[in-house]
Order: sequence, then structure tokens, then C-alpha cells
Amino acid sequence: MATEESLDHEELEERIISRRKLLALTAGAGAAGIIGLTPDDAEAARRRRSLKLVETHTGEKLSVVYRVGNKYSRNGLRKINSIMRDWRNDQSRPIDPQVIDYLYSVRRWLGTNKPIKIVSGYRSPATNAMLARKSGGVARNSYHVKGMAIDIKIDGYSVNSIARAAKAMKLGGVGKYNRSGFVHIDSAEYRTWGR
Repeated sequence: MATEESLDHEELEERIISRRKLLALTAGAGAAGIIGLTPDDAEAARRRRSLKLVETHTGEKLSVVYRVGNKYSRNGLRKINSIMRDWRNDQSRPIDPQVIDYLYSVRRWLGTNKPIKIVSGYRSPATNAMLARKSGGVARNSYHVKGMAIDIKIDGYSVNSIARAAKAMKLGGVGKYNRSGFVHIDSAEYRTWGR
């Protein structure tokens, strides 16, 4: 078993959160019920949410805290918007915080701190139109153009395992692209596709 001295910052934080969660479940259950929050909700309100991202086309890397409790970090979201920009023409737009939270939830569900590889984040209308002309698998009205979709890979996890985690949460769309080796998630209504 690793000692606290040998853990990296995020692992130590997760261990501390787990200890606090146990205390909240035992000592805070009654109080949480009085104010209408479950102990998990109360814990989530204090939790720092962070992501490690790698843009597959540019090689850019980002480790960022983007949310603390219920408050999003403007600086963290700005950095995420930048790494998820359309790498073909350097255009960007705000990425929907709901799809970022979905990405965070998938990482947590899988129980990994490995970097998430971004295959596609935001796509400009011009890029999306070009890709739609080349491939029947690109929607003309793609959620990527709206900043509501992310295509991802995680080393050591199959398309099926990532998609299974995303489907379990039912937080938005989930598409499996086995041949290309990535999973699409979006913050629209729950639906699935791909084999």
C-alpha cells in the first residue's frame, strides 16, 4: 500500500476526499437529510474537479482544475476551450460545461487518472462541412459545432469500456467508433449508436 508521501497530489486529494466521504456518510447523514442534500451531494459541493487532457493532433497537454464545488473556474474553462479548439483553423468557442462534467464523470467511473486524449472537441462550421463531405459519419448539424461534443480515447481502455461507462450515466449522447478507436460523448439528450 502506498504511503501518503508517495502519492501524487491528485491521488492524495482523492484519498482525503474518500476519508471525508466516509465521515460524511456516518456523521453527516442526519444533518444532510434535514437540509435536503444527501451526503454525496454535500461532498460533491466541496470537491475540486480536475482533468488531464492531451490534444491528439497538436500534442498539447493540459492539467487543470475547472470546477470547485458548484463554481466553474473561468480560467480553467478558458484553458479547456483553448485545448479543444478546432486545430485545423485555430478557431475556438466555449465548450459546454455539461459535456466537460460528463467527461469528468466518465474518468471517475473508470477509476483512472490517465490523461484523456481529445480526438475532436470544437469544430468550426467550415471544418464540419468539409468532414461531412468526406465522410457519411459526420452529422451536418454536429454538436461539435455547438461546443457540446467531445471525441475521446484513454490509453489502456477500449472503446467498449469507455462507452459502457458513459452509457451507465445517461448524461448525454454516446457514440462508439470502434474502427477509428474513439468514443463520442455530448451534452444533448441521451441516445446511443455504434456497435
